[in-house]
Amino acid sequence: MLLRLFLLMCISCLYASAQDRPNILWLTCEDNNIKWIGCYGNPHAKTPHIDKLATEGFQYINCYANAPVCAPSRSTWITGVHALSMGTHSMRSRYEIPHQTIKYYPDLLKKAGYYVGNDGKTDYNIGGRDDNACWDTRKTDWKILKQKQPFFMVINSAKSHESRAFGDVTKSKHNPDNVRLAKYHPDIKVIRQNYAHYHDQIAKMDADIGAALKALEASGMAENTIVIYNSDHGGVLARSKRFLYNSGTHCPLVIRIPEKFKHLRPGVPGTKVKKIVSFIDMTKTWLSLCGAETPKYLQGMVFLGKVQEEREYHVSFRGRMGERCDNVRAIRNKNFLYIRNYMPYAPSGQRLTYLWKMPATLAWEKHHKEGKTDAVTGRFFKTKSMEELYDTSKDPDNVVNLIKNPEYKALVAELRQAMSDWQSKNFDAALLPESEMVKRAADNKMTIYEMVRNPELYKIDSYLATANMAIENNPSNLPNFYEELKHSDNGVRYWAMVGCLLIAEHSSVDLKVIKKYLVDECHEVRALAAWIFYKKGDKPTAQACWNDMLSKNSHASLKVLNIIDWIGDSTKPYATAIKACQFKHGGNVNRMKDYFGYSNRKSKGTKKKP
Repeated sequence: MLLRLFLLMCISCLYASAQDRPNILWLTCEDNNIKWIGCYGNPHAKTPHIDKLATEGFQYINCYANAPVCAPSRSTWITGVHALSMGTHSMRSRYEIPHQTIKYYPDLLKKAGYYVGNDGKTDYNIGGRDDNACWDTRKTDWKILKQKQPFFMVINSAKSHESRAFGDVTKSKHNPDNVRLAKYHPDIKVIRQNYAHYHDQIAKMDADIGAALKALEASGMAENTIVIYNSDHGGVLARSKRFLYNSGTHCPLVIRIPEKFKHLRPGVPGTKVKKIVSFIDMTKTWLSLCGAETPKYLQGMVFLGKVQEEREYHVSFRGRMGERCDNVRAIRNKNFLYIRNYMPYAPSGQRLTYLWKMPATLAWEKHHKEGKTDAVTGRFFKTKSMEELYDTSKDPDNVVNLIKNPEYKALVAELRQAMSDWQSKNFDAALLPESEMVKRAADNKMTIYEMVRNPELYKIDSYLATANMAIENNPSNLPNFYEELKHSDNGVRYWAMVGCLLIAEHSSVDLKVIKKYLVDECHEVRALAAWIFYKKGDKPTAQACWNDMLSKNSHASLKVLNIIDWIGDSTKPYATAIKACQFKHGGNVNRMKDYFGYSNRKSKGTKKKP
């Protein structure tokens, strides 16, 4: 009898504990920024379910993704650690992290007694662990969820994915006349049609959100469940997804908290919350709401609940996207966005296989080649400024670069320093080029996460100092760069060579100094040294270096192929070496070979200069 009473008491306590903790229903969608959602001010958007949710809950006005593309963004979500801090920032890379140290947030939720599920996309961009292993279930079964309370359930809608903007854009339900074109897009028929076509897809995504909310109500668990809606990053037409402007990172976030948990609310329902929320904050916040452990390695802040933290800045980052190399950082406060381009010599609008499947992208490129774009609509196809500054309150499309405006000198200095401080504190892994980052970690038999936290192996402050000097593009720094080229660390030499390369565009450099680095042990240094010779008119020396690297399967082959495309001349001098190159880089070298027309595979790209 006593045993039975004891068991009943235990069951009662467990039940009470479960009822005292909220269920979480996280409704995620893909690839759209705030401008596609009605409650964020677009009168042409048809998103009634999301709009209604905003009136019942809390609409966050300043929510931003850390990465402008899915895999690095979701890598950040699942761990609560910036992808850039783990080396998982490059799209489709799957580099390993120390799983014994970094737990996935579902692991921590399960430890706290939650039943966890993910219905849809994972895409964590992390090696060494199956994406599905952390979840109790991969499908939504409301009967089981009711039995398993408290639960944390993710339901992802793919209806708004970039791929849904492909195909025939001439038969949309949405009227192409009723779209808000971004200022950077030319007003041409196909672009309007693609906007309309994507509005149709957003409406379908909104219907998915509505269906999930209806099912929650029917289950009888709505009063125990916090509902969260947001996209995984911005997008989706060209110059949004993959880019650190508002269009690529400014995301909708709506949270509804039932009356039972009103003590967690940030105000009265219908409130527009203006505090800055960074995606890195979500992991720690969800864990906090659920009463789970929040390990010290988490890099976010708690933005909701009894105890909250205030964020002054949000940081975002871009690395390689598919076959295209780039390296960009951004930091913002509520009104200004500062961008630092570590590869300003790479065009913004590099021809990326996937993005160029979209009719609007093809039409925009054609319009530009015909000489019909202006300084705003044509900028996408040109090289970048070293730095950019935008007043996002007045210029949400980020087309007016204020970086040289003396009125903002103090602000620029503040954001520059805040950016560098963040990079140092959070171990910015991309201060080594990807190929060198991966090689150094492998050579030392450790993960990138561990390698960048070892000051003997990763001299982050030295890299930052030389990199920031490089993008000053000041000829007076040349003596410093020549001295830094003697440094024993590949990373310092790389940034010194970047500095020489940028200066070589408009000033003289000592080619006798540069020549010895054509055979540097760091292949990225070799590639840039050759480019300097190319810029100064010695094409045979540059071509010989690049051909040697490709034919010998250099681990920097992808960068070499990108450079060959960026210079814009014929690819004939490299044809034999390109065909011979067998370095894979996750299949991206083959994509560049396809693009150049030098692949033996059935699927070939097109290149204007064979």
